[in-house]
Amino acid sequence: MTELYRTDHRHIIKRIIVRGILVLDTPTCLGQGDTDSPTDLPLLRDSLHENYALLTGSSIAGALRNYLREHSNGYGESDRRNDLATKLFGDLFAYKNEQSESEKIKIELREKNIQSPLIIDDVTSTKPIEAELRDGVKINSATRTAEDKAKYDLELLQSGTEFPLSFELLIEKDNDEAILLKALAIALQGLEPQNDSKSGEICLGMKKRRGFGRCHVEEWQVWNFNLEDSRDRTSWLNFEHWHTGLFPDRATYPSIATALGVSLENESDRRDRFTIHAEFKLVGSLLIRSGQDSTGRAPDVVHLKSHRNDELKPILSGTSLAGVLRHRAERIVNTLGGNSTLLKEFFGFVDEKEAKASRLVVHEKVIENATELVQNRIAIDRFTGGAYHGALFDEQPIFGGDVTIELELRNPKEYEIGLLLLLLKDLWTSDLPVGGESSIGRGRLQGKNATLTWHKWDKEKKLKYKDTWTIAQKSENEPLDVTNPDRLQQFIDQLVDEVKKNE
Repeated sequence: MTELYRTDHRHIIKRIIVRGILVLDTPTCLGQGDTDSPTDLPLLRDSLHENYALLTGSSIAGALRNYLREHSNGYGESDRRNDLATKLFGDLFAYKNEQSESEKIKIELREKNIQSPLIIDDVTSTKPIEAELRDGVKINSATRTAEDKAKYDLELLQSGTEFPLSFELLIEKDNDEAILLKALAIALQGLEPQNDSKSGEICLGMKKRRGFGRCHVEEWQVWNFNLEDSRDRTSWLNFEHWHTGLFPDRATYPSIATALGVSLENESDRRDRFTIHAEFKLVGSLLIRSGQDSTGRAPDVVHLKSHRNDELKPILSGTSLAGVLRHRAERIVNTLGGNSTLLKEFFGFVDEKEAKASRLVVHEKVIENATELVQNRIAIDRFTGGAYHGALFDEQPIFGGDVTIELELRNPKEYEIGLLLLLLKDLWTSDLPVGGESSIGRGRLQGKNATLTWHKWDKEKKLKYKDTWTIAQKSENEPLDVTNPDRLQQFIDQLVDEVKKNE
């Protein structure tokens, strides 16, 4: 007798739809790689609506999968068969620990591979693109000047750009629904605002470790359709799939775990990281160069600004601060008698054969309560002592203000924490200027208070520890108030010992 039904189809018994509005908190580079564009890294645009930005489902899936894997396994760990990330986003043929297995076993593993049960839609921005242009350049650490032919520009989406996210989770008959819901809740939880920040922990696009691509989702809506029930089947068929965004007559939830009915209290975060959250006041002026105003009425050089809440705000960019920290770290290690190879995995590197991302995440921050002033400057002819012809120019740096510096070191070693402490000390005491024209006194910071936290995962005991230190100073002339300074000194001693090993 001929079989009327296929036996290898997906027996779907439930469909769960999740929606939310993703809001960008910092400029984001969703590049397309078009070599014909006037900019080196142009934005990806929707083919049907060229004035709207496109955020592909593959980009969202990659960011969510990476976050779920790091949360469940730790930083630097690869996918494992049957872990949460592979169950939610699909399984691969052979992992590293399976490469040496026989061909017969590989075939068996291939048959066990599963398709992702999570459908993620491509989405376009709710409004036409409002772009920012940023210049980037590679600095030679020896000469402190720009490398030849190493300048580039980026086209970025402005902060405040919104994307209507849409997910659909398919529950098959033999699936463990509780596991899939828990995995989805952990992954989407990375988009929710954190306690100390309005941004989520997941970033999108390029240069995520230099402050770009921070985002958040404030509210979620969830629909649960039981396809074994005829009324729910009809409701799913009549569902307005073409409708983007949230439904005004539908209840919203600030927590995706609550919306899905999942408890995450016993889920351990296995990420090992050291964070610094420090507040500084600007002593004098600061100038991080930006492009000239398109009207041509701006001064020759202006400080870098970015859109925040429909306003242009002066910022301390993550790329500029990271460059300053890297250069000073090289000087510290060289002074101690070591070599810069210790910093390759710390700050990342690119060479002809391989490349590695930085483990130090430097966030972009707004400078609050700053004042803008225009200064006239002129180059002096050293021979005559008079003004150099044609060398009069205007600058518009910012003066005063407060800025918060936020750093995160992933999978830290104790000597690397010691290096971060020395960098924090140099920033705190105004010895390490940020931005340009440091030779005429710009870019000096004075520390006010700092919170240092080590979220440490013990692999052997499978326990999470949290050590916290605080540093405070009421004024420049008063002593520091430091919690457990002896422990912080041990980190610095570890740095000295590590440098001696690598002499």
